[in-house]
Amino acid sequence: MFIYTIRRLNLFIITLLILTIVSFSILRLDTQLQWAYEPFWQGWIIYLQNLFAGNLGISPSGIPMSAEILKVFPATLELCFFAFILSLVIGIPLGTIAGVRRGRPIDTVISSITLLGYSIPLFWLAMLLILLFSLNLGWLPVSGRYSLLYQFNHVTGFALIDILLSDKPYRMEAFFDAVKHLVLPTIVLAMAPTTEVIRLTRASIAEVMTKNYIKVAQTKGLSTFEIVRRHGMKNAIPPIIPKLGMQFAAMMTFAMLTESIFNWPGIGRWLLNAIAAQNYVAIQAGVITVGGFILLANILSDIVGAIVNPLVRKEWYAIK
Repeated sequence: MFIYTIRRLNLFIITLLILTIVSFSILRLDTQLQWAYEPFWQGWIIYLQNLFAGNLGISPSGIPMSAEILKVFPATLELCFFAFILSLVIGIPLGTIAGVRRGRPIDTVISSITLLGYSIPLFWLAMLLILLFSLNLGWLPVSGRYSLLYQFNHVTGFALIDILLSDKPYRMEAFFDAVKHLVLPTIVLAMAPTTEVIRLTRASIAEVMTKNYIKVAQTKGLSTFEIVRRHGMKNAIPPIIPKLGMQFAAMMTFAMLTESIFNWPGIGRWLLNAIAAQNYVAIQAGVITVGGFILLANILSDIVGAIVNPLVRKEWYAIK
């Protein structure tokens, strides 16, 4: 475990250093900053020192980039978290059914729906949902994170938590309003990861169901449900945990388009505005934040997947 963790951390550090070189190169594109005239490697060392001190730069308006990131990044994390949970809640059961019934009509239906969902353009799906549930039925709001009628202090940056922590008399009304604003962007953002979760689960379950211990359980008279619950899920889920972690990290890229469509005040929309304004200080701050988070999510998912996967533990013993 120790050796495996050290290897992953080394990979994380090396990749993160490469990412800092990229972000520093972006910063040097602004000829109004001193970084453009510093020797590259000498300036990069100073840039690293600033990053370790938590200094991501200062915006043209004089606001520290770290404060800007803390304002917008929790909104993206909140959206990605609920979208990821939704993808697991839908994807794992459907993938399990498809894997157990592989080659049968239900498997064909689920696989066809998965392929269709993966092929639908994100912006097109978003427009259809807005047209149906917001404009025609009027059930859900079109955009935003919550209604501007509700005012509360931002403590954690996560809207649902901050609303519950507030002492406003309209706290519960604001909470349900925030939930309603969360529904459509969550569905849109969860579409692509859900199809991937179904595919991964289906393949893993189908492989597990061919093992000898599954056949032994069948000869004992256990029902398919019991076999899947006791043996199938236990052995099929651990190997795909690292890949599921990668799906959560990949959501950060899909979040940029989703936030732009639904006017969600997250780091994705913030980065797009920074690119449009050619604000290189904000761009490099966003790149290092999002990139660092994606790397961290991948490393943590690898470590968690290794902890719960017996096959990887055997590899640790073999290495020792």
